[in-house]
Amino acid sequence: MSELQGIIGFEGQAINAWMVWIMPFIGASLIPALAKAGKRVRNYAAIGFALASAISAATLLPLAIEGGQIHSQINWIPILNIKAGVLVDSLSIFMANIVAWISLLIFIYSLGYMHGDRDLTRYWFLMLFFIGSMQLIVFSDNFLMLFFGWEGVGFASFALISFWYHDRKKDFVGTPGHYAGGIQMWASPSHAGLKAFLMTKAGDIMMLSGMFLIFGYAGTFGFTELIKDQSWATAMANNNLLVPAAVLIFGGAVGKSAQFPLNEWLLEAMTGPTPVSALIHAATMVKAGVFLVARIGPLFFAVSALNSSQFFEVVAWVGAITAFLLATQALVNPEIKKVLAYSTGSQIGLMMMGLGIAGLSASFVDGYTAGLFHLMSHAMFKASLFMGAGAVLHAVGSRFMTDMGGIRGKMKKTFLFMMMAGLSLAAAPFITSGFWSKDAILAAVLESGYHYSWALFAIAVMVSFMTAFYTFRMLGMTFFGDKSKFIQKSESSHQVHEVRAVMWVPFAILAVASIAVGLIGFVFEDQLTEMFSAYLANSFGIHSTVSVGHEIQSKGGSGTPFEGLNPIAVTASVGAFALGALLGGLVYMKRVISPQIVSKSIISRAVWKFFYNRWYLNTALYWGAVIGPLAIYRIVWRYFESTIIDGINPGLQGTMTYFSRVIKAGQTGIAQTYLFVFAAGIIIIIMLLFL
Repeated sequence: MSELQGIIGFEGQAINAWMVWIMPFIGASLIPALAKAGKRVRNYAAIGFALASAISAATLLPLAIEGGQIHSQINWIPILNIKAGVLVDSLSIFMANIVAWISLLIFIYSLGYMHGDRDLTRYWFLMLFFIGSMQLIVFSDNFLMLFFGWEGVGFASFALISFWYHDRKKDFVGTPGHYAGGIQMWASPSHAGLKAFLMTKAGDIMMLSGMFLIFGYAGTFGFTELIKDQSWATAMANNNLLVPAAVLIFGGAVGKSAQFPLNEWLLEAMTGPTPVSALIHAATMVKAGVFLVARIGPLFFAVSALNSSQFFEVVAWVGAITAFLLATQALVNPEIKKVLAYSTGSQIGLMMMGLGIAGLSASFVDGYTAGLFHLMSHAMFKASLFMGAGAVLHAVGSRFMTDMGGIRGKMKKTFLFMMMAGLSLAAAPFITSGFWSKDAILAAVLESGYHYSWALFAIAVMVSFMTAFYTFRMLGMTFFGDKSKFIQKSESSHQVHEVRAVMWVPFAILAVASIAVGLIGFVFEDQLTEMFSAYLANSFGIHSTVSVGHEIQSKGGSGTPFEGLNPIAVTASVGAFALGALLGGLVYMKRVISPQIVSKSIISRAVWKFFYNRWYLNTALYWGAVIGPLAIYRIVWRYFESTIIDGINPGLQGTMTYFSRVIKAGQTGIAQTYLFVFAAGIIIIIMLLFL
């Protein structure tokens, strides 16, 4: 591993990295005071601080392209020899710019979406705190500092998901009256926020345990220190603790990124305002888990001689299971934001699969680049789709797609840009960023050499097919067909119309960007591969031994950009899109096939209900973690506390009362009686001694 450039304090280019995460915190602290100066001052100041953070991140891009690295530290906890610092490398710069620029666009979008909300001061404070915490995660040079940002993200998400804590019915998610296994399947904002907080905390506890387990052997939380001296890994491996520690840290990523089995909170997080949903799903929170795996993955791969491959198997299979489970649920859900939420969890699963397969491959960079490429692609098109969905909600006044339909003529801009972003989500071949990033994951799986790669590949292809289908279903139900009865009824009071430019321009930029990157996808991926290859080689000593499927030079190609593509992966990607888009288009756009065909078969109805009831995972969660423990407590209270514990006190009281009466009866006040009892006692003691 090459030496990092070390800087003490806030000097040189390192100051920009510090400012990326400090500026949002400064902004958050000033928002309450700025609010007193006026609403416009407050609103534009919030955007200004987000812009300052984004510009600071952008200034670091040349460093990433050049393969440079900076490690800046200051004293934090001297008594424990713990320092705070920023680790500026290709990974952190790449992630920081995604977070910063997408967050900025969401902030601008918020000007229109949140206009008139009485709690905007609280909103801006939490949003700035949110992105500041996320950037702290990205630039932290040690586990402990990262964990502070991790908890900051958790706090902000809880407060923003439950932002409309008054729990008005219009802010609920889920279908009222829908039960599964006796469990209510709709949620209020306050309930959803608390659920997200508690479920992510389960992962946080695992993460904290893994961190301190490593600290116990290494004596440091620092990432660079851990890679320089790997004796800790040897000691942990000898005690069979290396893989458990890695899996425990991954548990934090499972919670934050809503991976199976801690995925249920993400679906109800849609109770928050749409900009919050876009931020959580595109730039922050759920991407934090992916970033964590990207940060620690090379570390554990670098000590792979100690057999840490089991860790990467866990990552890959958790991702695969999550991607499949949530894709099936997106097929049937009637709420536009929940479809996008299911999609997010599923796509995060594909990213995890890519990062997991990286550690199971001869060429670590293949899966690593694929996973991060898809992270970037997903951030663009999913933020665009969420903001577009928010525009539709504004115009229609309902969250249910069954209340929409036939509005593409009224909302031409929203339809166009949601269509572009939707094509990227569905992975339309050769013209969208989503195609290239998904194809990269499929190619990495095929070329990994992992003995179960065929199973992971099959799951990824099925997920790609389902993604294309539910994307066209969502677009078809929203924009195509006849106007719903809900729209026809509501048009008497207000007409469906296009939103203001302050709302549609941000998601238009991201939709166009997803297509623009797609048009140069094969070149763009090669550039990412080159950047991350240099990063992995310089920081961890990980060198690629097998060329990336898309990289032309190493393949020895004659010059055509498609020569380096894996033909099986491409065929599968194109086929999955074509079949999913065709079926979705015929059923929900052209309406050649009626969606009611599902109800004509007992089997299809049962499958539909099973998916709609979320595989009964939410039901199992509440029965196992809430209702069951409460029932046990009631039994304990009734038969132990109420009967035994509460019964002991009266019994003990009665016993003591009886003995007190007996003793009291002996208190006659006659001296001869006392002497007689005293003598009798002495005689008894003497007899006992002799016996």
